[in-house]
Amino acid sequence: MIKVLFVCVHNSARSQMAEAFLNDLGKDYFIAESAGLEPGTINPLIVKVMAEIGYDISQNETNSVFDYFKEGRLYSIIVKVCDLENGQRCPVFPLAMNVLDWTFEDPADFTGTEAEQLEQARHLRYKIRENVIDLINTYKDSI
Repeated sequence: MIKVLFVCVHNSARSQMAEAFLNDLGKDYFIAESAGLEPGTINPLIVKVMAEIGYDISQNETNSVFDYFKEGRLYSIIVKVCDLENGQRCPVFPLAMNVLDWTFEDPADFTGTEAEQLEQARHLRYKIRENVIDLINTYKDSI
């Protein structure tokens, strides 16, 4: 199994979606976890759009990437799903064979009506799911 860590700023949206998708779609090859630089609370907008497609992340907790680092957790792949500037704040995990940067907009910055924000969240969900599928296809044979 390939162990993957998804990291974003608050572990409230992007990393939670990526973790849910990889643990479902790649369950035969991957184990995913997620964490944040400054753990916050799960974004209710993201809870709603994930529930639309059958993923219940409403009870997920947010985690600290620095706690995981201090615990000595090991990962084969680290995926930073935040902007590049924040991604540079991540600790370096020893033995990670790859560190990937997937730059996605923070849902906390979405603007407009609730319907418009939901549409932006659905678009983000789609992009993250596509990236997860690409990750699965790229790395599953390296087990």
